[in-house]
Amino acid sequence: MTHPHVARLRRHLRQVCAAAGVPAEDRARLVLAVTQLTEAAGDTGGQTRLSSSTVDNRLVVTLRLPQPVGQRRRNALPLLPDAGDSATLTWYLGTGNVAVAVPDDDEAATREEMLALAARADVIAKEQRELKHELAETNSGVLAMYVELEERDEQLRRAHAVIFRELEDALRPPPPRVDGFELAVHYAPSDPDSPTGGDLYDWFVLPDGNLHVTLVDAVGHGVTSTRHALTVTHAIRTLALEGHPLHDLIARAARTLATIEPDLMATVLLARLDPVTGDVTIANGSHPRPVLLTAAGDTELLVPALVGRGVGFPDPGTGSLVHRTLAPGDLLLLYTDGLTESRKNHQEGETRLLAVAPHHTGKPTAAIPSALATEMHDVVLHADDTVVIAIRREPVIPSATPLP
Repeated sequence: MTHPHVARLRRHLRQVCAAAGVPAEDRARLVLAVTQLTEAAGDTGGQTRLSSSTVDNRLVVTLRLPQPVGQRRRNALPLLPDAGDSATLTWYLGTGNVAVAVPDDDEAATREEMLALAARADVIAKEQRELKHELAETNSGVLAMYVELEERDEQLRRAHAVIFRELEDALRPPPPRVDGFELAVHYAPSDPDSPTGGDLYDWFVLPDGNLHVTLVDAVGHGVTSTRHALTVTHAIRTLALEGHPLHDLIARAARTLATIEPDLMATVLLARLDPVTGDVTIANGSHPRPVLLTAAGDTELLVPALVGRGVGFPDPGTGSLVHRTLAPGDLLLLYTDGLTESRKNHQEGETRLLAVAPHHTGKPTAAIPSALATEMHDVVLHADDTVVIAIRREPVIPSATPLP
């Protein structure tokens, strides 16, 4: 969890950058650099100081730390400050003519910044590939330059890894704590070098104590599909917390987003679980059908085929709700089509999933999603982002018999 002092520095820094019109990708690199330095200094007493000014149409940001920062450490930061070995670091950033808006919420601001960095990284990677292709067609006199480019490319890949780890943490929430249920998730991108696809999930506990799960698969690829999926999950979360009924959430979200993102198309699956009774209610909008795996190893597809339409589809919304009650030890499997379409045949994948799911009945819940994906992807003719969520109702542990 971010320390309050670090959070205040980040908030102040974003406000300064927004007022100066600093581009989102530059702001993201500066915020990440200041966060790394402050947390590494172990400053919990507020000794770190941040100041800013505008000189010659450039924003000047100065960070004063309790201890000096060496040049090697400075060179490893996402945004390089002035050279030196002192405890004071200074950055100069280009400004814009118009102030930009920055979300007040730290998580939302981080998502915005990470998406901007990912988009910029995609552009840089494309430019690097084009340059490498041009250099490869020249004579041997540019060999030294090509070697240097390879080194820069490796540095870029390492920078990508840092950015994508931050982005994944922001976009994929960890399982919430819900008494009575064990939760686990597996996510695998179709392209390991660009793990920002359109398969996203969201899960949280409602004020009444019930668990809500949203699973979204946005049409498209790359950062755009990630933004679309994130937009849908946020809309669903907002509407659910406002108390709108489950059967109306997909249609209401579609109407809300039609004017904001007219090109957005996504399948949506919603699940609502009562931790006391084990009751499960499912609303489906064009999404692959969940699987119920009982403690005895029996399997069942919970939603009839072709039920409901997703966001961006004609007549969006769920046709009808499906109700079941999980017995102790029963397992609910939610997934995106990357799990069942690896052999380019969804029906074959669905049938195979029902056959292989019982192989994992006795495994710990935390191990099931990744193990199931590994078995389903023994043959991959079509690579796609894959999300697998496992929700098991905790078995009832019999109480010990008191001694006479």
